[in-house]
Amino acid sequence: MNTTQPAALTLPTHRSCPWDPPEEYTRLREQDPVARLAFPDGQLGWLLTRHEDVRALLADDRFSSDRLRASSPVRRIPIRPEDVQARAGMLISLDPPEHTRYRRMLTRWFTVRRMRALAPRIEEIVADHLDAMERSGPPADLVRAFALPIPSLVICELLGVPYADRGRFQGWTSTLLRLDVSDEEALGARDALRQYMLDLVAAKRTDPDEALLSELIRTDVQDPPLNDEELAGIGRLLLVAGHETTANMLALGTYALLRHPDQLGVLREHPEGVSRAVEELLRYLTIVQFGTVRVAREDVEIAGRRIRAGETVVAALAAADRDPGHFARPDDLDLSREPSQHVAFGHGVHQCLGQQLARVEMEIAFPALFRRFPTLRLAVPPEEVPMRDDMFIYGVHALPLTWDG
Repeated sequence: MNTTQPAALTLPTHRSCPWDPPEEYTRLREQDPVARLAFPDGQLGWLLTRHEDVRALLADDRFSSDRLRASSPVRRIPIRPEDVQARAGMLISLDPPEHTRYRRMLTRWFTVRRMRALAPRIEEIVADHLDAMERSGPPADLVRAFALPIPSLVICELLGVPYADRGRFQGWTSTLLRLDVSDEEALGARDALRQYMLDLVAAKRTDPDEALLSELIRTDVQDPPLNDEELAGIGRLLLVAGHETTANMLALGTYALLRHPDQLGVLREHPEGVSRAVEELLRYLTIVQFGTVRVAREDVEIAGRRIRAGETVVAALAAADRDPGHFARPDDLDLSREPSQHVAFGHGVHQCLGQQLARVEMEIAFPALFRRFPTLRLAVPPEEVPMRDDMFIYGVHALPLTWDG
């Protein structure tokens, strides 16, 4: 076992290509796959870049997902005493047995069967937005016209959130995911979103509907019943994750396909292979660009390095999904690639709850978009497309497109 403490680096964030993770990841995977990492709060931890190590970490119960204990590799919103109570129901930051309880009650709502049953409604929503794009004519910003509203409307209907409120919750979410906002702005957005969901829970208790939040309120669903903070936490997590990640995959995936016309041709010629294409786009783009964090509960050895109890470990998902030790030609976008164990949705007990919903949305939206607009192309030079380097979730801020009318 290597007990020497190597020099610490800061998290690589600079991209030389909009599709590829930072080049530094390649060197780290080859020379220092468990690298010492310096965090903005002054703490030291570790960065994992190999596929096998990332998957092992995410499946290891010796590591905690409690983000109140973890250092952030890029920025962290200050934690106040009241935030401990407010994180109730936020599965992403909880460990068993709390996490197990919430996950078990929610899993049945996000099965493959249930998500496939939503396909006709998703097809209707996609067609409606394509119709609106066609009526308005080119050019159009795909983010505003298509990529953002589709998953937003789907998750609103699933949860029972009024779609008319989308401007507010999309704004709060955007603020929370930005790296360049002040602590006051981030805290304000977080508090506003929490209060919005608490008010919605109170309204559902008085006037329930058939959507998920109302179903979770019913006392016969769980014993003990969920309290308002738990319901609001679940609602916030599903609302944010349910629209933000898929929206960015739709926009960034479209941009990638337009810039890889040979692969777009594969999708056009073989629409029956859309499931495989979606998996490859997920792997290739891996939009959780700064990875995910875990905290060691005890001393643990990974690839010869001793991780001390209490240290934060960052699993670099984007680096893992470009690991040549697991993927042949990992830096090539290949829509005919056999599906493999990418970690774009994470791994282990915290693997994305809504991954099947995201897949269905993308499998419907991508073919429909390119079928409706066969001459779809960028309306600006590629270098003018604004990338989301300044956000926790990678993508494009806008994607100006045009087509032949």
